Amino acid sequence: MLQPLSATSRVMKIGLSSDSVSQINMSMISYWTIRPRLLSVKGVANVAIWGEQLDMLTVQAVPARMVEKGVALTAVMDAVSETLDDGLLQFNAGNFTGTGGFIDTPNQRLVIRHIPPVVSVEDLSHVTVPGRDGQLFPLTDVVELVNTHQPLIGEAVINDGPGVMLIVEKFPWANTLDVTRGVEDALGQLKPGLDGISVDHTIFRPASFIELALHNLSNALILGSILVFVILILFLFEWRTALISLVAIPLSLMAAAMVLWVRDVTINTMVLAGFVISVGVVVDDAIIDVENITRRLRQARLEGSPRSTASIVLDSSLEVRSAIVYATLIDVIAVSPVFFISGLSGAFFQPLVISYGLAVLASLLVALTVTPALAFILLRNAPIERQRSPITKRLQDGYSRLIARLLRTTRPAFLTVGMVSFIGIALWPQLGQSLLPDFKERDFLMHWVTAPGTSVHEETRISVAACKELREIPGVRNCGSHIGQAFVADEPYGVEFGENWISVDPSVDYDKTHAAVLEVVNGYPGLRRDVQTYLKERIREVLTGSSDAIVIRIYGPDLAVLKDLADDVEEKLESVPGIIDLHSEQLVDIPQIQVKVDLAAAQRYGVTPGDVRRIASTYIAGEEVGDIFNTGKAHDVVVWSVPESRGSISDVENLLIDTATGGKVPLKAVAAVAVAPTAGHVNHEQTARRIHVDANVRDRDLGAVITDVKAALATVQFPQEYHPELLGEFQERQKAQDRLLLFAIAASVGVLLLLQASFGSMRLAILSFLTLPSALVGGILAAWLGSGVISLGALVGFFTVLGIAARNGIMMINHFQHLERHEGEEFGPALVIRGARERLAPILMTALATGLALVPLAIAGDLPGHEIEHPMAIVILGGLVTSTLLNLFVVPALYLRFAKPKGAVRPAEASV
Repeated sequence: MLQPLSATSRVMKIGLSSDSVSQINMSMISYWTIRPRLLSVKGVANVAIWGEQLDMLTVQAVPARMVEKGVALTAVMDAVSETLDDGLLQFNAGNFTGTGGFIDTPNQRLVIRHIPPVVSVEDLSHVTVPGRDGQLFPLTDVVELVNTHQPLIGEAVINDGPGVMLIVEKFPWANTLDVTRGVEDALGQLKPGLDGISVDHTIFRPASFIELALHNLSNALILGSILVFVILILFLFEWRTALISLVAIPLSLMAAAMVLWVRDVTINTMVLAGFVISVGVVVDDAIIDVENITRRLRQARLEGSPRSTASIVLDSSLEVRSAIVYATLIDVIAVSPVFFISGLSGAFFQPLVISYGLAVLASLLVALTVTPALAFILLRNAPIERQRSPITKRLQDGYSRLIARLLRTTRPAFLTVGMVSFIGIALWPQLGQSLLPDFKERDFLMHWVTAPGTSVHEETRISVAACKELREIPGVRNCGSHIGQAFVADEPYGVEFGENWISVDPSVDYDKTHAAVLEVVNGYPGLRRDVQTYLKERIREVLTGSSDAIVIRIYGPDLAVLKDLADDVEEKLESVPGIIDLHSEQLVDIPQIQVKVDLAAAQRYGVTPGDVRRIASTYIAGEEVGDIFNTGKAHDVVVWSVPESRGSISDVENLLIDTATGGKVPLKAVAAVAVAPTAGHVNHEQTARRIHVDANVRDRDLGAVITDVKAALATVQFPQEYHPELLGEFQERQKAQDRLLLFAIAASVGVLLLLQASFGSMRLAILSFLTLPSALVGGILAAWLGSGVISLGALVGFFTVLGIAARNGIMMINHFQHLERHEGEEFGPALVIRGARERLAPILMTALATGLALVPLAIAGDLPGHEIEHPMAIVILGGLVTSTLLNLFVVPALYLRFAKPKGAVRPAEASV
């Protein structure tokens, strides 16, 4: 039984090859030395070995000699088995384990040990076997003793020739980087004992992609933090205030990381991506707090106020505290639907959102405690009244003039919201849809599937030829293939199934190399083949059991009808634009040698069907009868037949079956031997027979292709008891999207209630809430101008935009209310102009900080580690533009039109 494994359990593929060490010796070293050492590495669950040719002693019966001496095959098996007993008493019911016992003397106990008499081929040659009339013959009179390997159920190709491939698999909870480094350390320790053997552990090493992704994300995090600091300096124009705000970034991220550490969560690429996206958001609370403290301190000192710095800092912090708390809670609630995505999509995005949410909540704690304390320490003696950013003043002056014009009538505000919403509604249907982007992994795999019934030698020949061509591509460092299955592995495939793996140098152009690989692979017609990356292939395998993006699963009872329906569906899909690699499952008949016992003939010779099966199987496939233990290794001993007696159908017909009277009869005398067609395989799903029609997609978005596929399926007539099921990435995306929508409704209610609690007015809450969808239009427009496709990652980005837009709306409207309730400003245009002017700087700073923190992700493109975050960054940046414009120019006008003055019963009809 295998240890527990996950879909992405493979952490390394190690190729062994040699010009001086035989395949059998390499296999024995792999099995008895390398595998046990690697299994001792913490986190390693299994080490499967492909191309394994274990050294075994075969007792190969020679039919002619056995007839001449009158020796039965069962006599040979019994003689060898009893000789190799080594303390095992052979009974028909099984093996009974006994000991040599001991002898007690008056003062001593002596243990008896039976030393195995056979430890080599030479020892076994002295065994005798009974023949005609009970006469004993040396075993070598009727058999050949040959050291060879077992019949191959799989094979391995390392670069340009045969080799051994070890595939290291980890436990689901183990960390890939830790396991990889542990395995590499173990290989380093073993290296001195592997003379003459070339060890290549870079054929497949997912840790390389993880390390590169972490490096790229770390760079994006550092660069984003630097850009945020520059913005703070430009707007605050004081290094102390910039430093206070910037401190929030490492404190918030470290606090979130500590929570993850307590929960035993490792820092993977998705967790780090959540931190990168949160950089601009975690600094927002500190910016709002420190900006308000700085403004109030500057105002008090210019007015000559006698109040202490501590009281001003405290009051200034309390002034925005309520708004900060509600805004941060809205940020978290806005992304909360992602927590409830299940399945594969949830496994991808939940770590990202958890790290993002923890960082944002930590930033709230920092803003409420650390920021005021640092402001008091650093600003109490700072000459901030003499330093004011010229950029802020110019922006505020220009903004005040512009907002005054806009407030003369609220009609432009309504028209703007309506027009922006219309643009979003019009563009949304034109966007393509996908589940996840292509990952820029440097390890490619090619499924290499020949027709069922192909021999292992033919599959190996084609794989060697392909590896030679692939290695001629500039940048391709190596090639390894594993064919069929290993003894202890999780892939039960026939020898017609192979996978070619190559590793590409990071310095070469990714797209050009990928195109060159495709060209080579497409030069092998007649094979079912593709080119994929490991993550993409694993995702599809988890979703449907197939490695293709689109799977049409057809159910029904009759194999012939299923094949005809699959051919019909395949024909309909050939005309769908964007479809590539279209193929139906290879449900074909293969030739099979069938042996059917003639019961009457068997009875005449005193032979049972069981006798026929056992003897024929031993001659053809071999039967293990014991082990030889030598130098700490166990070598199987197998009774078989010489190769020349089992190479054709006529050889099978002439197999000699032992009769009850001690004679022998050819198999064809007691059974019919014929070649007949049979199904290569029959697949079932939930007890029903099924067949797949698979395809991939290129140069077109998955959603549009699925629409055409559904239309094509509708034209196929399925008989009663037969029906199709459309599976694949798109269905997973739709399931995740539907679940997101369901929980988004609940989150929206939560956002509305928080807005009401913040404003103390349901009217203002609804007003602010209804403007939020308009803020998303920027994200839609950015996605449309970019790739034109909304992946699930981009969809998650919209939830982030929603939280940011609501945050800035709260900051603006709460300040309007503060001016009226606490500073005596009369409700009207003057109040709105002053409030908007004073909120311009913090809103611009928070928007620019959030945006610039994401600029490295957006500009760098889909580098390794950025594949999911890049479309998210594009959507968030676009949403930031529209949400900022909305809060600066539309919210003030709507507030003036719909808000109630303090103590008023009716809504104010205010205008300039």
